[in-house]
Amino acid sequence: MKAVIADTGPLYAAVDPSDQYHERAQAELQQLEGQKLQVIISYPVVWEAYSLVMQRLGTGLAIELIDSLELGAELINPTEQDYQTALARVRLYPDQRITLFDALTGAIAQRLQHPVWTYDYHFDVMGIPVWR
Repeated sequence: MKAVIADTGPLYAAVDPSDQYHERAQAELQQLEGQKLQVIISYPVVWEAYSLVMQRLGTGLAIELIDSLELGAELINPTEQDYQTALARVRLYPDQRITLFDALTGAIAQRLQHPVWTYDYHFDVMGIPVWR
């Protein structure tokens, strides 16, 4: 299966027209569809994206986001090992502000061997392949 693991940034940017990456996220959604790449999203990233949209743009758009994610993406639960890997990974980079969400997304990407769709340079720092 050809796929990408979605980070929160592009998901949020696709929804918020005022986000600096909005047009890029919209174009990349078209590119993902054109390349027939499956978008995989962990439930913690869904929660993070929902929370950001709800807080910044309102509950209505947040609900629309989760509706679209359920229809257009494969939502997955991280494994216990993914969580353990994420906890260990943030300890490797004490000089970086790597969130547990990002470390967990990197662990899933590494396990599934798919690149991450992100705008966050921390994935490069962690040595996780990024879809560009």
